[in-house]
Amino acid sequence: MPTVPSILGFGAIAIDDIVYVDQPLSAGKGKVLQTARTFGGNVATALAAVARLGGTAGFVGWLASAADDAVLCDLVASGVETAFAPRHPQARPVRSRITVGSDGERFIAYDDEAMLGTASDFPDEVLSRAAVLIVDSYAIRSMDVVARARDLGLAILGDIEWSSGPATERLIGLCDHVILPLGFARTATGGRSPAEMLDALWMPSRSTVVLTDGGRGVYYRGRDEAGLWHLPPHRVAVVDSTGAGDCFHGAYAHALTRGAETAGRVAFAAAAAALSITGRGGREATEGQVTELLASTNAPSAVELKSAQLDTGT
Repeated sequence: MPTVPSILGFGAIAIDDIVYVDQPLSAGKGKVLQTARTFGGNVATALAAVARLGGTAGFVGWLASAADDAVLCDLVASGVETAFAPRHPQARPVRSRITVGSDGERFIAYDDEAMLGTASDFPDEVLSRAAVLIVDSYAIRSMDVVARARDLGLAILGDIEWSSGPATERLIGLCDHVILPLGFARTATGGRSPAEMLDALWMPSRSTVVLTDGGRGVYYRGRDEAGLWHLPPHRVAVVDSTGAGDCFHGAYAHALTRGAETAGRVAFAAAAAALSITGRGGREATEGQVTELLASTNAPSAVELKSAQLDTGT
């Protein structure tokens, strides 16, 4: 068997049918410029981003049994290890239809009636050789595996975008590194400001809480940081924001395995996500490109949240 990658993940894996139009989505309609079929999904895109950045990544969720399965082949082509993933003849990906406006914003319609999560008896022998486990909201279907991974010492990185109630609350509780879209964090906590949301999500067992807010940047709190912080966005030309958040998660996990502290992990991830929206699909950034962007004179610097721009559009 191959070496177990440093970063494992299970959750959404998708086939995306994308339509690019010549107007912003707010216009209500527009002319089709291009169509494309790509592979995506929160965890799959994050792991592909890890591989492109030079890290080692493995998908350990359910995959179809056929050796020529399109999703399996895409993961392999993206540099993601699949040897440890459980197989089932009925496994299939989430199917998504995505409309991308001229401003790079998108609307995603999806069918997630699929086998997600992973095998309940996924071996500890594999988990124990990894450093990080990335999970998304679908991990509520394999909560015991997440709990075992945490007990084995893996850092659990949670990419949580929606809630199924108490099960999701338990999942968030298992995560050392919680990275949420600000909109979901507002719903989950009832907080009105990023500071309130960060405080509500914090607990002594946490390493980091990060709130992503698209064009407004990132808010975060870390165990090794004093205070609450806001990192403004990089100013780049937006082509397609699809997968940017997933790229952020993958880049964050990669920086974590490299020993970066909270501020460094967030800055690295934000730069990778910014680069990803200058192309299509959320997998574009390389480590050299990220390093170059971080070293540029226009790279943003984090500021204490109390003096940051706190307008979240509400």
